[in-house]
Amino acid sequence: MNIIVTGATGFVGSRLVDRIGRQGVYGLTCAVRRAGSSSYGHEVLVEGLNSETDWSAALKDQEVVVHAAARAHVMKEEAADLLAEYRKVNVDGTLNLARQAVDAGVKRFVYISSIKVNGEGTIEGVPFNADDLPAPQDPYGISKMEAEECLKRLAAEYGMEVVIVRPPLVYGPGVKGNFASMMKLIEKGLPLPLGAVGNKRSLVALDNLIDLIVTCIDHPAAANQIFLAGDGEDLSTTQLLRGVARAMGKRPCLVPVPPGLLLVGASLLGKKAIAQRLLGSLQVDISKARDLLGWQPPLSVEEGLAKAVGSQVD
Repeated sequence: MNIIVTGATGFVGSRLVDRIGRQGVYGLTCAVRRAGSSSYGHEVLVEGLNSETDWSAALKDQEVVVHAAARAHVMKEEAADLLAEYRKVNVDGTLNLARQAVDAGVKRFVYISSIKVNGEGTIEGVPFNADDLPAPQDPYGISKMEAEECLKRLAAEYGMEVVIVRPPLVYGPGVKGNFASMMKLIEKGLPLPLGAVGNKRSLVALDNLIDLIVTCIDHPAAANQIFLAGDGEDLSTTQLLRGVARAMGKRPCLVPVPPGLLLVGASLLGKKAIAQRLLGSLQVDISKARDLLGWQPPLSVEEGLAKAVGSQVD
């Protein structure tokens, strides 16, 4: 079986390429922007991801597309119309690739989406489900939802199988963004006012996400399904900080400030959205992947954190 991976040099894509390449079971093609940037497989140079991208050479003889490339969150957004910018890549670019995949005879299209399609948060004890009605609340989540809808219509019309995987926050070797910032704060031993947060949040270790994606490549029951990814263990922000510190061999300095007070303070400082992510709950139900695919996350949260921290220290 021949597989092409887009976003092959990204956080998720590079790990997926490494896993597939090491297994040596499939023919592997990596869509890259710069030659010599992938660790395994045959490379094809692709300029950008938009409605005009020519995928014909890259898709030749391919049976499965794993589409991990996307326009993700940019720290300092300057575009006047953010949704339009996300749509150019995540909707128009994805649909263009999928249409050309149909023309090339691709049998299955595995799309790496986002839990943001479900929404931004849950009531504790009522997790998101793979078959919930979408409720995205930001431009990124909306663009991912629209891409999913386009892919499902394409599958219904032309028969190409579509598999959608929605991960929550992904952590692992090479993680960046807020998770990396959190590790740096713990490393420095700075006091953090997050010692009394009792929320519940689902995360997914990078290797657990990769294992689910690989399962979805050729599992018959995955065809035309949506799966939520996760570790199967939900943590409060306080538990997460303690877990990261334990993996680093540190004692965290966590001050037990009431969450309500933190939210008020963050709102006054214009940081309400950040506070809601730290204090609110976001749980996912991965039972569909377990039941339909027989899939279990191979790594525990403790093992996943150890891998993430180990790469940071190295």
